[in-house]
Amino acid sequence: MKKLKLLMLASISIIALNVSAQQITDSLYQVKGFAIAAPRPNGVADFVKFINEELAPRKVNTLILRVDYNYEFKIHPELRDSICLSKKDVKKIVAACKDHNIAIIPQINLLGHQSWASKLGSLLKVYPEFDETPWIKMPATPAEYKWPNADGLYCKSYCPLHPSVHKIVFDVMDEVLDAFEAKAFHAGMDEVFYLGETKCPRCAGRDKAVLFANEVQTIRDHLAEKGRELWIWGDRLIDGRTTGIGQWAASYNDTWKAIDMIPRDVVICDWQYDRDNQTAVYFAMKGLRVVTCAWNRPNVALSQVDNFYKSRLISGKEMKPRFYGIAETIWSTTPQFLDGYYGRTVATQNGDNTPWDTFRVMFAKMAEAEQTAQATTKQ
Repeated sequence: MKKLKLLMLASISIIALNVSAQQITDSLYQVKGFAIAAPRPNGVADFVKFINEELAPRKVNTLILRVDYNYEFKIHPELRDSICLSKKDVKKIVAACKDHNIAIIPQINLLGHQSWASKLGSLLKVYPEFDETPWIKMPATPAEYKWPNADGLYCKSYCPLHPSVHKIVFDVMDEVLDAFEAKAFHAGMDEVFYLGETKCPRCAGRDKAVLFANEVQTIRDHLAEKGRELWIWGDRLIDGRTTGIGQWAASYNDTWKAIDMIPRDVVICDWQYDRDNQTAVYFAMKGLRVVTCAWNRPNVALSQVDNFYKSRLISGKEMKPRFYGIAETIWSTTPQFLDGYYGRTVATQNGDNTPWDTFRVMFAKMAEAEQTAQATTKQ
């Protein structure tokens, strides 16, 4: 019954917006995206099947693939995950995407998200000298990790002012971009809680917004040398207190001021999962291209699709192209998502609030808008 109601919501026609055929055509997406963790080697075939049978028919044109250290790096083999994709595995994914004109944007988390629960990520594990907060020790086991905690530990960050960090980071960025034949790179940079810490010998006393903006600029400039583009998550650029959005989907540590310091050619992935805060308008008005991102709440996703189209419709020629697109984001392993999507496992505790239900409903809503636009244009 719940699914039926959601599908009925998805069937609300864009005609209800009472706009002309030309306006409807002008409102269509530029980026129609899907973001997920890269599969492990034994899951490549299943993932390629999903690309061919699910992403392609929905006309997805952008695949943000969280690779991190799940790749057989040649230049820094010390950073590889214990089980990781080979170049041959990667080329299978690349070939499938090429067949359907899907651009791959590989992601490696930079600055923040250098740890999770009790586990350090590869970069800080191998190069502990890059740690922004080496005095904060990781819990011994996942069970010992609690939030909130006295250390304010959510995820560790690397120190952006360490003199050696960018040499390593740029090496792996370049290699993964070459492997995936990509023209854009996603640097993550979300949920950065540790930055400009008072005990850091390099960052202490520095403006956190300036530190964040400078790191964006540094990564962007490196990519631009080879004609590549930078994408990041947008949460650190939103004032969490003023908006009431909070410290997760927005910033409490003043990094939000960086929005006026970063280059205007950076693409912002604006994730707002619990409610449609319409923050895409904020980014667009700041001169940035923005991709609205949904996750696991179908009703929120439907609202986001509606507001994306409406924002494009009412915007002038300067603002319209900045509403750059819409993406579904998946925050589980690839097998967990595919098992849920194909019904191999059933998650009853969340009802219809699942990533796969959101995926189906959101893309159905987008497809209906496209079909309505085409039909109206022919009349």
